[in-house]
Amino acid sequence: MKDYDNIHFGVDYYPEHWPEERWKEDARLMAEMGLGVVRMAEFSWHKMEPREGVFDFSWLDRAISLLGSYGIKTVLGTPTAAPPAWMVNKYPEILPVDSKGITHGFGGRHHDCQSNALYRERCRIIAGKMAERYADNENVIGWQIDNELGNSHSDFCHCSSCRKAFQDWLRKKYGNIDSLNKAWGTAFWSQEYNDFSEVYTTKVTAVGENPSQMLDWKCFHSDLINDFAKNQVDIIRKLAPNQFITHNYMGFSDLVDYYELGKQLDFVCHDQYPLGYWYPGGKCENYDLAAQLDVIRSFKKKPFWIMEQESGIAGSGSMGRLPKPGQIPMWALQSVAHGADAIVFFRWRTCTQGTEQYWHGILPHSGIPGRSYDEIKTMISKVTPVMKEIKGAMPNNKVGIIYSFKQNFAFQIQTQSVGFSYISQLLKYYKMFYDKNIPVDFIAENERLCGYELVVAPLLYLMNENMASKLSDYVENGGNLVLTLRSGVKDDNNICMSDAALPGLLSKVSGCKILEYDPLGSQKVEIEVGEKRCIGTRWADIVLPDGDTEVVARYASEFYKGEAAITRHKFGRGSCWYVGTEGDEELYELLLMDIKSNTKINSGFNKQADIEIVSREKSGVSYLFLINHSDKEVSYTEMGFGSAEELLYGERLGKLAPFEVHIIKKSK
Repeated sequence: MKDYDNIHFGVDYYPEHWPEERWKEDARLMAEMGLGVVRMAEFSWHKMEPREGVFDFSWLDRAISLLGSYGIKTVLGTPTAAPPAWMVNKYPEILPVDSKGITHGFGGRHHDCQSNALYRERCRIIAGKMAERYADNENVIGWQIDNELGNSHSDFCHCSSCRKAFQDWLRKKYGNIDSLNKAWGTAFWSQEYNDFSEVYTTKVTAVGENPSQMLDWKCFHSDLINDFAKNQVDIIRKLAPNQFITHNYMGFSDLVDYYELGKQLDFVCHDQYPLGYWYPGGKCENYDLAAQLDVIRSFKKKPFWIMEQESGIAGSGSMGRLPKPGQIPMWALQSVAHGADAIVFFRWRTCTQGTEQYWHGILPHSGIPGRSYDEIKTMISKVTPVMKEIKGAMPNNKVGIIYSFKQNFAFQIQTQSVGFSYISQLLKYYKMFYDKNIPVDFIAENERLCGYELVVAPLLYLMNENMASKLSDYVENGGNLVLTLRSGVKDDNNICMSDAALPGLLSKVSGCKILEYDPLGSQKVEIEVGEKRCIGTRWADIVLPDGDTEVVARYASEFYKGEAAITRHKFGRGSCWYVGTEGDEELYELLLMDIKSNTKINSGFNKQADIEIVSREKSGVSYLFLINHSDKEVSYTEMGFGSAEELLYGERLGKLAPFEVHIIKKSK
């Protein structure tokens, strides 16, 4: 059994922020709560290396030992998201440069160029020193590489080191400059290059940009971040082979390809903040929270950890809302429902200093336990036996949504229509299923599709022969596919394809073609589905169905009134839907009804009020999580659960108190 198999709940702890005489009280309170792990040191570089080559781990040794004496294990974070002032002063070339040529300075975090050879060497040194010291420490069970890789780097870095790294990346990809010129279409605006050494990073131009260059820059940047992580992973694997390595992801954050990053890690983690002040209205929608958890599980198709679970008000200069009674435990159990095997709360005690003074923790500034402490403690005591039983359980979902970082990159470069977004399109389809309690996996473009009854492939903007054949084979062999507007538009180099009418390589499987389209922006078009009227916005493909393709919905306004908006095409033993617009909720509901009537997709549970139903399965047993997201009591008696089912967590079958979660054990 691994050292972390019995870890279920923990907290992010910063002992360096508090007097050492307080540490023992913190450890006692943590142990009383039932916490079994802390994450530490991910921003403590100066504390461990106060001057170049001078290391002091004595404070960390004492903290690890004290916590260990209370039965609390440690996950160590490498501190490479916050290089210290002495390093920046001595080696200013490690600072990042943005697309306007402005060097960003010391005083925050992520003030580093991830291609800089000197900085990478300093990262290897600190990671190596930590690994050497703690590889055999019985109280250290694993490592978190850096912190939220990609966070704060959306416009970094364009320094000379990154330009050289970009040129080397391009040379490896294209082999010769003629291939690059062809792939980028550099004949436009006299952008041809004579040699790779002439290529620039994508700095701000006088006007316009090359979409193909921009796509390669984003892909290079993702690869660079992955390689930056590998720089540390390799040395820790070598020096501490018996300890796990992970990293804290951020849901649909799009700066680094999380599928690729996950290949280096034993499992992935996620940071979940439902009441983030950055969300419209100060709250993440329930379906969006669920989607973030499902996509995290999907990156490695295995259970994950939450490395930062909200435990109070989230905020820096501006603050989010105060969680209502019961919400913090409910959100933690929602994470478990979607595949988390461990929940680590952020943070232990609200900090009195620095940027995150108002990012509240389990304890307030005063350190006196209150409602958050009591709620989490009660939840941990009741749910820990259940966590032990369901550890490792996974869902068996029959619906998949293809999620591609490269497709997203392409849409960021050219958004197609005002207000259009790749992620928002994904979430609209996710919500379509969420609203009917139909569970979903996210799928990488290179994954096999054969295990899914239905695959939704939103915005397959970039297309190639291999992907088109894969989708056609899937449908021909009995799969069901949903394609959407802006599919098959460009090749892998972000160049518009011209060999056939849209959707190009997907025309045969979709049974339709697009000769005209209308970028609606914020304007709306009416859509007719039988006797129902719905609304489309953002985009309208004027869909021309082939002779054997059925029309599911037609436009009911604009000059293309009567033309097809959604079609369904039988292809081999399966079916392909083509959705030519972005619809309102009613349109997606009607689309799902048509899909369900032509496939075997069925949730088995009726949607009621704000109850979310999620299942994890193991050894022929289903563990059903019934999550009440509302502040009212709700009943679920008509959903088919009875006294024959075993209630593992909750007060009573049939009734959910405000923000309550029930976990029910069902034999399959």
